[in-house]
Amino acid sequence: MDQCPCGSNIPYAECCLPVIKGERPALTAEQLMRSRYSAYVKKEMEYIFTSLHPDHRSGYDEKSTREWAESAEWLTFKILDTKKGGAEDQEGQVEFAATFKEQGIQREHRELSSFKKQGGTWYFTEGKTQSPQPIVRANPKIGRNDPCACGSGKKFKKCCGK
Repeated sequence: MDQCPCGSNIPYAECCLPVIKGERPALTAEQLMRSRYSAYVKKEMEYIFTSLHPDHRSGYDEKSTREWAESAEWLTFKILDTKKGGAEDQEGQVEFAATFKEQGIQREHRELSSFKKQGGTWYFTEGKTQSPQPIVRANPKIGRNDPCACGSGKKFKKCCGK
């Protein structure tokens, strides 16, 4: 069975497809975000437009959105964080990372997306691209001339740093 591109490990026909086809609504902001990613993968541009909040549709460029969706080889989708956006909320945010290949180069798109519920329906309002998080070391960096951490008594550059 065709797994859903959103990473839920649920068949597409049971996960995002019914939301995209309007058979059932997205109950949370995260569900809407997952369905929008799946719509990019499946090239469902009409859904990308209709899931956009009516107040934010004036700048929508269907042609370039379609070109991007069709030129990309979509690889993975991961939800990084959510703030509000539950069934009882009126607003929410979802941070995600999507990896894809474009012209043979693997890329990552990280975004903090905002959502608003209007008339009981969740809509995407805007997305802000996020920079990758810096790598934080758990231990201090070993310098080339520091003693090797393996305990050999040699300098790092002459031991494990070779």
